[in-house]
Amino acid sequence: MKALFLPTKNYRLNGRLWLETDDGRFLGIGRLELLEQIASLGSISKAAQAMGMSYKRAWDLVSSMNAQAAAPLVTTQTGGSRGGGAAVTAAGHEAITAFRALQARFQAFMAAETQHLQT
Repeated sequence: MKALFLPTKNYRLNGRLWLETDDGRFLGIGRLELLEQIASLGSISKAAQAMGMSYKRAWDLVSSMNAQAAAPLVTTQTGGSRGGGAAVTAAGHEAITAFRALQARFQAFMAAETQHLQT
């Protein structure tokens, strides 16, 4: 493969990782960030605003994740005396941790393969 490369260029692998089901994407970096923003801000609306996405898009992503998970990753509470809001569940926090670990392994793989390209 080395014969394909110009000696004056630095080559590296690049890619993104996401987890899918037959129904489509389940988790990826964007959805992970959405979960983390919801956990931090306590609101799908505020999380969407912080990420520069529409509330509808954020709601659709949460709905998709919840539908594809064994247990909901986000729960919501409508308004009332305590007001509305959203919370990342224990399953959601577990998903965040597991995907972060998967992402770290993926990055290590990409770095190792990039090193392999350069030898």
